[in-house]
Amino acid sequence: MSKSLDYENLNENVKKCQYAVRGELYLRASELQKEGKKIIFTNVGNPHALGQKPLTFPRQVVALCQAPFLLDDPNVGLLFPADAITKAKHYLSLTSGGLGAYSDSRGLPGVRKEVAEFIERRDGYPSDPELIFLTDGASKGVMQILQSIIRGAHDGILVPVPQYPLYSATISLLGGSLVPYYLEETANWGLDIGSLRQSVAQARSQGITVRAMVIINPGNPTGQCLSEANLKEILNFCYQNNVVLLGDEVYQQNIYQDERPFISSRKVLMDMGPPISKAVELVSFHTVSKGYWGECGQRGGYFEMTNISPKTVEEIYKVASISLSPNVPAQIFMGLMMNPPKPGDISYDQFNRESKGILESLRKRAHIMTDGFNSCRNVVCNFTEGAMYSFPQIRLPPKAIEAAKSAGKVPDVFYCLKLLEATGISTVPGSGFGQKEGYGFPSANHHLACGGGHARDHGQFQEIQRQIHGAVRGLPRVLENVRGEVVKQKKASAAVYCWDFYVTCCKNFITNYC
Repeated sequence: MSKSLDYENLNENVKKCQYAVRGELYLRASELQKEGKKIIFTNVGNPHALGQKPLTFPRQVVALCQAPFLLDDPNVGLLFPADAITKAKHYLSLTSGGLGAYSDSRGLPGVRKEVAEFIERRDGYPSDPELIFLTDGASKGVMQILQSIIRGAHDGILVPVPQYPLYSATISLLGGSLVPYYLEETANWGLDIGSLRQSVAQARSQGITVRAMVIINPGNPTGQCLSEANLKEILNFCYQNNVVLLGDEVYQQNIYQDERPFISSRKVLMDMGPPISKAVELVSFHTVSKGYWGECGQRGGYFEMTNISPKTVEEIYKVASISLSPNVPAQIFMGLMMNPPKPGDISYDQFNRESKGILESLRKRAHIMTDGFNSCRNVVCNFTEGAMYSFPQIRLPPKAIEAAKSAGKVPDVFYCLKLLEATGISTVPGSGFGQKEGYGFPSANHHLACGGGHARDHGQFQEIQRQIHGAVRGLPRVLENVRGEVVKQKKASAAVYCWDFYVTCCKNFITNYC
């Protein structure tokens, strides 16, 4: 007699749901880790797990909020700066009983006000705190909004490909239809509006109603920053097609070049003026997990709604109330991200030094990783303008592709598994982001994504990893050259040891499959 939770009796949408960032590669990496193998997880942007130090000031404030009895200690001023003490008292005054008490289901009103003030400073237009919901990370907010949009399989969501698999997984889970629109790799992962229109026309021919469009800016995993002109095209498209725009803007602090700064969808929408600025429905997402904060484990985020019907806002509030409250400590982190120390504050110099140091380090690594990829034969990688990832294209030799077929694996998955087992580096195959074999390039070309936003020696590990990805004839010479650079820069001995090991693994791959 079968049971309710036997696999064959599960909700079909649960079984359809796939999440490559924590999929086959991640599960295999976890198995190897349990067996004692050292694993470097580059499959997800998780800076603190790889050595990035937390910013001092927000941790001081939250520590005092978590242990408010410290505020009554006569020596508290010897342990914490005065502005951290003041901030902690401020945030505690916003709660109904400290961090252990539920907040409003939309989040603490005082923190939502700080978010609105941040948005106004950033965009130059007022923001309404009543249209801002604090969430347990941006992902939870995305799921809440998609849940409100998707009514069934006939409802389609336009999603960029390559795409962060949160979207494909959530759309499957909710029983909707993903409508892919393909980014142009040869145009630095740019968006072609003509291609977008073709995607919509094809979906409509299949009886699908396109109800929303997702943009990820800066891109994940592609790292591109959308220009103002591109954003205007997108907003015009949404206006013409009556489509709600979902702006995933969680990497807005992660910008590694000056030529194309981050511009929010909301600012461009407001700049365009009526009728578009009054008509296009927009939901924007942000988080404390990215930027120079990297507080992934805190699970703090928000979404802001623009031009959304008041009755719809009420319904979204109702559904949010089922979960009672977003986690309160994360709301404090969000408030601090929106309202950090200012010039003249006691903690400003340290905060400014720490945050600028992290961003400058990330910027340098973005250049190192791209240069490392492009120095290899048969490997091409667009420059990472923003976010935390590189998405190189690798031309695998025929023997490797045949070996993948024999193993019953997609070639990029096969390659990533071999890389993982040989080196301990966990990546994500391009197919996990929806990238199609042979789409816009020969079928021997494949992609994989790796997080590059990691600290100290791990940044060097990412460069090493890029070189390994070019597992082609002649690569050992390149590898040895980079090893010399590692030694010259006096990086950690562990990096040099791993480098020697990686060179051996790469040579083995070449021998077996090239």
